[in-house]
Amino acid sequence: MAIAKAERLMNLALCLLGTRRPLSKRELRESIEAYLEAGSDDSFNRMFERDKDDLRELGLVIETVENLDGEVGYLARRDSNRLAPITLDAEEAAALGLAAKVWQQARLAGAASGALQKLRAAGLPEDVDPYEAHGALEPRIPVHEAAFEPLMLACRDRRPVVFDYRKATAARPEPRHVEPWALECWRGHWYLAGWDRDRGAERVFRLSRITGKVRSRSGRFTAEIPDVVTVRETVASWAGETADRSALIRLRTDAGYPLRAKATSVRELGDGWDELEIPYGHGLDAWLVEFGPDVVVVEPAELRAEVVDRLRAVAKG
Repeated sequence: MAIAKAERLMNLALCLLGTRRPLSKRELRESIEAYLEAGSDDSFNRMFERDKDDLRELGLVIETVENLDGEVGYLARRDSNRLAPITLDAEEAAALGLAAKVWQQARLAGAASGALQKLRAAGLPEDVDPYEAHGALEPRIPVHEAAFEPLMLACRDRRPVVFDYRKATAARPEPRHVEPWALECWRGHWYLAGWDRDRGAERVFRLSRITGKVRSRSGRFTAEIPDVVTVRETVASWAGETADRSALIRLRTDAGYPLRAKATSVRELGDGWDELEIPYGHGLDAWLVEFGPDVVVVEPAELRAEVVDRLRAVAKG
């Protein structure tokens, strides 16, 4: 349905931009297949008025002109809809090129490449290669979860969703009704921040724990959407980025390099083990579980208990 509407809007925009004289509703209806398929005149009129308003919201300048016979026509003059010249310096072009190389999925990579081609056609200097600037950097944001694309679209369109979610401490997934706000990547994992309707509170979900399909739901959001900074802070806090104390762990030698990078102190114990002091914040237990038998929590006791509970849940399947 969304694709059909986008195609209809594109056809209408092309008709209005391609004409040298105002086109009446009748002429537009005869030129666009989707309008011909409208069941009645009232249905067509409602569809046309909505489409015209949508195009204006997107920035297309549509003029309404009345001819000598009193018939109303519409057109979009090219000089009124021409974008200002685009100028980019070398650093701006490099930033765009870097962003275009981030995504590995074919769909997003194609969109990024197409955007850069349009910028080149709009006047991007030929001596500036946005792909080669900072060529030593090869940024990648891998996305393996099937839930990423439907959630990304739901965040963009502000649509509530339903999905089955398995907590790290739960043996079975549970349905969640969520108003999605934003997706964030942290330490190679994707997280969704949003409003959990069932719990009436802000929550963060790790995409790798979403099972089955993400289903869209109709209706508007019921909770106020915070700004981007707040959402990012929520994701970071939930995932353990914000730490207000320290934890003492034992780590096998030559293992757990991400933990070692975060450690405030490291002491060799011998027999293939080291003792590390690392920042302790909400979500650290979930991170430590990923290192399996290479990590043993010494203190605090509550962190040790949380890690043990998660390992038991994993063992139960």
